[in-house]
Amino acid sequence: MNPMTKPAPNQISAGPGPAATDHHLEQQIAHLLVAVEHELRATPSGISELSLIKALQRPPWELLGEVVFNEPERLYPVHFLLFHVLYRLRDQLAESGESLHISPLNIRLEQQSVVDGGGPPGDIDSLRAFYLDLSQYRLPEEAIHQMMDDFWAGVPGQCPAPSETRAAAETLGFESVPADFPTVKQRFRRAVMRAHPDRGGNTETIQHLNQAFAVLKAHFRNSA
Repeated sequence: MNPMTKPAPNQISAGPGPAATDHHLEQQIAHLLVAVEHELRATPSGISELSLIKALQRPPWELLGEVVFNEPERLYPVHFLLFHVLYRLRDQLAESGESLHISPLNIRLEQQSVVDGGGPPGDIDSLRAFYLDLSQYRLPEEAIHQMMDDFWAGVPGQCPAPSETRAAAETLGFESVPADFPTVKQRFRRAVMRAHPDRGGNTETIQHLNQAFAVLKAHFRNSA
């Protein structure tokens, strides 16, 4: 379950196995904390998870090796550690009056409205608790597939933020959020066909489309 090939010394180089020791993970996390904060400050309008992964693969960081985006069990270790870093960074930034908006389509720094890195008062941030628990880095393949499906489908009962919904609509080629979900499904199917590798597309584009589709699905499901 190794998501990387030919890792550099500081790259995330192992999936959830015995070789991925806690000490090694903490070293990787320390490097990622520095790199992620730098990239976020360099893109004040925000950056998607996939674009952030790409930035961390390139110089000067080179903290991530090759990522297989269309295989959940190989994408998961990278996704989990990245979101672990994002939630740790959010807690750190809370001390200086900044907050971090975390979603797959847009991760960005903001001025904090509530002085609390754990979410609004009285609100239990289940995603924060999950990603800060490093034991969740090591999951069986079946659990990974279910978890990733649930993640992209959105938190039950909660609508995506308006900015996230608009970004998802734009990813599928809409100028604004469409009026109904069948319109989304038609556009999504056409976009995936055009992005298929046999037609010159790539799996990363398809993953972007899948994320956007999941956000819009959650929007229509939870706002009905």
